[in-house]
Amino acid sequence: MTARAGPPARKPGLSAVVNEILEPGMLVRHPAAPDWGTGQVQSRIGDRITINFTHAGKQVVDGSRVRLALVMDDPG
Repeated sequence: MTARAGPPARKPGLSAVVNEILEPGMLVRHPAAPDWGTGQVQSRIGDRITINFTHAGKQVVDGSRVRLALVMDDPG
């Protein structure tokens, strides 16, 4: 009987790499929901990112599925 190996290790996608640098207070936008406005990161625990958006309030985003866009200069 041969031992079965588990699934191959998942390489982090681009969204994981970008989202890993997020810290509370950073400003982001959700690329699929531009009408939500700018959001401020409240917390990031693993792939769960809690963000308070200007027009959508508090949202929890799955960082393994969504690459958030950093906002470097918020005009207002």
